[in-house]
Amino acid sequence: MTEQPPQRPQNRRLAALIAEAGFSNAGLARRVAQLGLEHGLDLRYDKTSVTRWLRGQQPRGTTPALIAEVFTRRLGRRLTAQDLGLDAGSPVYAGLEFAGTPEEAVEIVGGLWRKDSGSHAELRKIAFSPAGLVVPSRDWLIGRPDDRVARGEQTPRVPAQGSRAPVPRPRGGPERGPGQRVTSGDVAALRSVGELFRTLDHAYGGGHARQALVRYLEHEAEPMLRGSYGEQTGRRLFGAVADLTRLAGWTSYDIAAHGLAQRYFVQALRLAQAAGDRAYGAYVLVTMSRQAVYLGHGREAVQLARVAQQGIGSSVPPLVQALLHAAEARAHGVLGESRACAASLVRAEHALSSAKQGDEVPYWARMFDEGQLADEFAHCHRDLQQFRTSALHAERSLDLHAPGFARSRLFCRVVLASARLGLGELDQACALGAEAAHQAADMRSVRAVEYVREFERRLEPFRDAPPVRGYRDRVAALG
Repeated sequence: MTEQPPQRPQNRRLAALIAEAGFSNAGLARRVAQLGLEHGLDLRYDKTSVTRWLRGQQPRGTTPALIAEVFTRRLGRRLTAQDLGLDAGSPVYAGLEFAGTPEEAVEIVGGLWRKDSGSHAELRKIAFSPAGLVVPSRDWLIGRPDDRVARGEQTPRVPAQGSRAPVPRPRGGPERGPGQRVTSGDVAALRSVGELFRTLDHAYGGGHARQALVRYLEHEAEPMLRGSYGEQTGRRLFGAVADLTRLAGWTSYDIAAHGLAQRYFVQALRLAQAAGDRAYGAYVLVTMSRQAVYLGHGREAVQLARVAQQGIGSSVPPLVQALLHAAEARAHGVLGESRACAASLVRAEHALSSAKQGDEVPYWARMFDEGQLADEFAHCHRDLQQFRTSALHAERSLDLHAPGFARSRLFCRVVLASARLGLGELDQACALGAEAAHQAADMRSVRAVEYVREFERRLEPFRDAPPVRGYRDRVAALG
């Protein structure tokens, strides 16, 4: 019987990359499974699975993007599922990619908006990945500015003599389609919408209008990004959409959709690069750092804050520098690194004190004032179990914080309650905690609820004390 020659793989692109990376089939399967675990996915692939892929079988769901990321990390260059001869699959994991071009960024973030605005609840359940912070922050730090973002722009046609100029389309008319010209008024509208949603978020929590924001991005912002615009308008457009995308991430973070929030933050970072706004990119990294602190990933939070500082240098206004140093301080605080935390707080305080009335400050940094810095001090000293200092700063922050920042005031009140508890002032602690619990019940914010629950865990050793029993009765009445 004549021996049959070995069957060649049908997916030659994947076979070539496996050879280049030096993987065995079992080794590739193991790495894909490990990467899946980072994202809360239980993927039970083995060497037989890889053999099937080589023979042309297409893996399902997010697996193609995961395989591409395995090769990206190994070979040090960005590879997509298509580069491996695989179907693109779901964009859920792809949301962690720092796109190579503005066009690719629009494709990725547009996919997220469309899935998030629909009934795809699994998108809001996907896990946060600490490892997924590394590549985007590195690519932002070392990446080159985009040479061009203008798209489909043509020279305006001058109406013939005696003819009428085109009448602008009214806002109530047909939806903007791809290719339609984007104006400065469109960009201004995006900015105004951002202020509206930001106000709602501060006052009522991220869950109040998050879905409306995502639908707005899908139905208004994406067609603009696919429209026609010149270089200057295009940069402003990308900047406005970056801000709305960061806000979509922030509101997702507030309802504990942490993996989705992370993806929005990464895409906001990439859109900020397309806008040519380095300072806003640093602000997005600070936002990512704060999420990492909240989730207990202090080391990653420190790195994100430092990348933000390194990425913009010392040329930014003192207020921005104060914000960046405060973010690093919070990360050191959650790690229990008291000296590093104190040093960052001193730098933040010094930067804020050197800010002048006439300084040009980005709109997103204007809220960082003495009240906000006092709040940062209070959180840090609470985490370091320096309760008396924490209480002093928390009280000062509550005195200075505007009423419109209801959620921030709630957080600070819980910090003050924890500090009073640490000082043995049980009656005051329970009174403050009950007030915060009452406010949390009126908000659509998982973070607000979690702050209260964390305080209740601190109360557990005193559960039989009369003030704690009274607290429990007051909180039970809210239900």
